[in-house]
Amino acid sequence: MPSPPATPQVTDPTAIATSAAGTATVLVVDDDPSLRRMLRTGLAAEGYAVIEAASGTEALQQLGAEPPSGRHPDICLLDLGLPDIDGIDLIHRIRQATALPIIVLSVRDHEEAKVEALDFGADDFVTKPFGMGELLARLRTALRHRGQDQGGPSHLRIKDMTLDLVRGEILFGDKMIRLSATEFRILRVLAQHAGRILTHQQIIAEVWGTKVPRDIQYLRVYIRALRQKIEPDPARPAYILTESGVGYRLHAADEPFGSSAALPPPIL
Repeated sequence: MPSPPATPQVTDPTAIATSAAGTATVLVVDDDPSLRRMLRTGLAAEGYAVIEAASGTEALQQLGAEPPSGRHPDICLLDLGLPDIDGIDLIHRIRQATALPIIVLSVRDHEEAKVEALDFGADDFVTKPFGMGELLARLRTALRHRGQDQGGPSHLRIKDMTLDLVRGEILFGDKMIRLSATEFRILRVLAQHAGRILTHQQIIAEVWGTKVPRDIQYLRVYIRALRQKIEPDPARPAYILTESGVGYRLHAADEPFGSSAALPPPIL
């Protein structure tokens, strides 16, 4: 078997325009043809253009300067169980060359796999089986982050909560909620990645810095305090969601509350 190509030299996707019609192009990397076909049909029905790759080698070719498809992808859906290149290694190689958003689709549902994929640069992790509604919501979130400038939005509104990320204020309607400086830094990090899973260590590094080791329990204390202040029912959080054993994510602005119960039946 020929050795896989080197890490591609590609243009940062923030500088790659989508097609003239404004259609986002999704690179689906999976060795299961029935899954690729199902995703192609579902994504095309929602207006996405789809490029397929059955291996890591094909994925790297599609990410090169002259992709065989003639299109540069805007986002990648990646299965970890590829026949030629380990999925985690592929994430690392892609991330070395480009900031292309990567959503992992995998049957590996153990915490270690999720943490490893996210720490190596994946933007999100969706466990099989999943519903098309859930996947589309994750796609929209990842693409929205891709289109934001480096500083991120100045305001974020989620249902009744508005965060002023510049002035450091949080409002519910016209009522201001007082947060400590650390509480707001944590909420700001989550807000700047709303809808995206952040591992415990990613949050700790952004809030306290990589040179200050913190135990996960230290972060949990602050999350608990935040929930007491912003959640209507802290025992059943609606804004700061726990990804068990992995980390946290802030409810995305376009994600309906209670959406997990309203998702269509799994397609996989």
